[in-house]
Amino acid sequence: MSIYPIILTQSRFLHRDQLHYPFEERGLQFGDGIYEVIRIYQGNYYLLEEHVDRLFRSAEAIKLKLPYTKTELKELLVELMSRNNMSTDGKVYLQATRGSAPRDHIFPKDVLPNIYAYVQDLPRNIDSLKNGVKTITQRDERWENCYIKSLNLLPNVLAKQTAKENGCYEAILHKNGTVTECSSSNVYMVKDGKIYTHPATNHILHGCVRMAIEKFANDLSIPFIEEAFSVEDIGLADELFLSSSTSEITPITQVDHTEVNNGKPGNITRQIQTAYEKDANIHSAIEA
Repeated sequence: MSIYPIILTQSRFLHRDQLHYPFEERGLQFGDGIYEVIRIYQGNYYLLEEHVDRLFRSAEAIKLKLPYTKTELKELLVELMSRNNMSTDGKVYLQATRGSAPRDHIFPKDVLPNIYAYVQDLPRNIDSLKNGVKTITQRDERWENCYIKSLNLLPNVLAKQTAKENGCYEAILHKNGTVTECSSSNVYMVKDGKIYTHPATNHILHGCVRMAIEKFANDLSIPFIEEAFSVEDIGLADELFLSSSTSEITPITQVDHTEVNNGKPGNITRQIQTAYEKDANIHSAIEA
């Protein structure tokens, strides 16, 4: 994936070669910051307002005052894409930290946040969307405030790496057998025509695509039930799928060594995928 040359930093647009990361940076030293990843389809943002809203919720949760209004930030992100002449499928990575100051656990005074964003190509993963992916289960070792999209992602990174080393796309995380989410996505079980997923508590990230799925399900008259399910329930599932801005709606066809729905994406998963593609105004990956 290539990163486009123009970077947004501190309300300025710079060539990426001009960007210098501060030495005493709280995001680097403490993970004291938040971020968002926003999907782009053919040069258009998808769920931009939802992502900006979540960034501000995360900022409030860690007592970080952003120097923009939501409208100002959205305008800057639109300009970032325009300056890069972005017209393909991609993503924007947006990060805000508490700023640069001598290292101290206490919040620094009179320090402005460090904020930057960049655009990157990201083609759709047609094979995964069409045929599904393998996953493994792992114990959820993250902190208690997963609803904050913070920079503290080491447990997520380790879980994702373990999945990769086992030939899997994702790791399904659980606390004492109760499924929460995946290392970088939300997860859903389909049983008897109903979609089940963990409630939007502090134990999961409240995904923007997750919110869209709830709307799609309601429009399709598919019950969307915010009720946690267990690792044992996975073995009885009719279908499983996961969602994120980069994974879209991806069918899960295997968990550990157990196939789901005979290793094939299910009908309800396909309906949600179709609704997503219609909402995002993109071509069907299922028919590709």
